[in-house]
Amino acid sequence: MTPVSSHSPHGQSPLRTVQVLGGGNVGSSAHVRSLAAGLVARGVKVTVCAPVEAERAYDFTGAGADHVHVPRSSDPVAVAALRAACADADLVHAHGLHASFRAVLALGGRRVRTPLVVTWHDRAHAEGPRAHLLRVLERRVMRGATVVLGTTSDLVDRARRTGARDARLAAVALPGPRRPVPGEDPDGVRPKLQAELGATGRPLLVAVGSLERHRGYHVLLDAARAWRRLDPVPLVVVAGEGPLRAALQRRIEDEGLPVRLVGRRDDVTDLLAAADLALLPSRREARSVLAQAALHARVPLVATDAGGIPELVGDAAELVPYGDAEALAAAVVRLLGDPRRRQELRERGTRQAATWPTEDETVAQVLSVYDELTQPRPFV
Repeated sequence: MTPVSSHSPHGQSPLRTVQVLGGGNVGSSAHVRSLAAGLVARGVKVTVCAPVEAERAYDFTGAGADHVHVPRSSDPVAVAALRAACADADLVHAHGLHASFRAVLALGGRRVRTPLVVTWHDRAHAEGPRAHLLRVLERRVMRGATVVLGTTSDLVDRARRTGARDARLAAVALPGPRRPVPGEDPDGVRPKLQAELGATGRPLLVAVGSLERHRGYHVLLDAARAWRRLDPVPLVVVAGEGPLRAALQRRIEDEGLPVRLVGRRDDVTDLLAAADLALLPSRREARSVLAQAALHARVPLVATDAGGIPELVGDAAELVPYGDAEALAAAVVRLLGDPRRRQELRERGTRQAATWPTEDETVAQVLSVYDELTQPRPFV
């Protein structure tokens, strides 16, 4: 039976928590929605501080939480709004670097120290002067947090090196519905999507993620040149938006690559259900949402051996070095020509996904941390 926590530090009212979210990351936003629903079901009062756009997209109030609009910036107005929202909280839980930095500022200078839990879903990245700024923010957040929960071992190690007093591994479940496994498609979703995308009668390769440099789409386009020689030619569909869209589209058109940029999609689970392979060419990833969704959907995955990917997928994916277009192209060609290997990866993926925590287990783990930080300690 799942433990229920309804205490306050004084034993008089339910535990009051504030979840702080920047609103820009799909994985962390979905996690907060799932966490809010699970905590509310266990008798915890939850307020989610996030931009109004995040509330529209993830419906935190529909999960039973209160929502307070806090802009994504760290200017005095946003910090003041967050400080007011946290005034009566027993514990504050921030998700992501920038949201955590705002929480540190909002809680600073209070006479009664409110525990701050930080979940580090992924490492922010920048180059030049901004990279130095991010390192400064990381150090400030790590020093200000009571407990840091890293979604990968790499993030936990980095948190400790950056000054965290207490850093722990806390894997995050992938929320959301599961599509039927291949061979089970009662609604006929796959043929409809394949026809819509122009992939009828040809392999469909799917990649998902913002169109930014670290996602490795320039490497993916290099690899796609080799796939033009196959018969039939596979179609690569990339779901996502970002600053590199124009540059990527120019390359696709100039080089005649079998790649389509389809923008943001709210049917990624359906896209994966229609796919023959999922592709993850990123330079860095923590607990990749795409990798988890692909294995849950029993779609063979080709990914880079970067960041937290090897730890996440184990032997249930084809891993290639980041930036090696030839290795990526060769892995795809091998898999498309080897049905037995694809089936092996599906079976391994099912076993690997079964080792990941469920949403219920994730909530229970977080709640145990909350109880640890807020339960009254007996005098010795």
